[in-house]
Amino acid sequence: MRLQGKTAIVTGAGSGFGAGIARRFAAEGARVMVADINAGAAAAIAAETGGIACTVDVSRRDSVQAMAAAAEAAFGTPDILVNNAGITHLPAFMEDVTEADFDRVFAVNCKSVFLTAQAFVPAMKARRRGAILNMASTAGVSPRPRLNWYNASKGWMITATRAMAVELAPFGIRVNALNPVAGETPLLKSFMGEDTPETRAKFLATIPLGRFSTPDDLAAAALYLCSDEAGMVTGVAMEVDGGRCI
Repeated sequence: MRLQGKTAIVTGAGSGFGAGIARRFAAEGARVMVADINAGAAAAIAAETGGIACTVDVSRRDSVQAMAAAAEAAFGTPDILVNNAGITHLPAFMEDVTEADFDRVFAVNCKSVFLTAQAFVPAMKARRRGAILNMASTAGVSPRPRLNWYNASKGWMITATRAMAVELAPFGIRVNALNPVAGETPLLKSFMGEDTPETRAKFLATIPLGRFSTPDDLAAAALYLCSDEAGMVTGVAMEVDGGRCI
């Protein structure tokens, strides 16, 4: 019960890493708002975890503000905010990615962090505590070819995490990130372009431990960084990657 009495918002929590994090946080005693653009998925995970479902498009200010209002009504300012929602463009040469895909990747992966900061940081500052966790990627450290703009968005996430950590430390707010390697989530096929034994083998060959990351892997790391045990840890982009970035 390492999060007993805590409240948390996890975006993109209807599936994949976000669902794993929501489940683990709830198991550790937190009251969790399960936020996702897919209302049915959010409702399912919320029902499973005893949490609160919230439909949100994290790229839109009005939607993020509605999520913040719902959280305030349910449990006040969250102790923990996990910016997990993210998307990618399909593998393509950088010049062939459409402008619409570029805009969507940066709106969901980057602008969302700006919007949630505006929605939640003022109250966290006033309370002088809080933990924010951003989902970055090994792609921001060791980019894969033909995922150029996705790579760039995750590099942005790492820099934003460190900048936020420095600025918010005097207010008692910690900000960290996780850098997962490709995992068994709905985005895996999008990263690979196609899900075949050959493409899986090619991806796995770049991971020394020889397997993809799982929601449980990310949930365990998220639990540590968002718990009081990590009270002296801020500005970290922790790799959960089976050694890929070595």
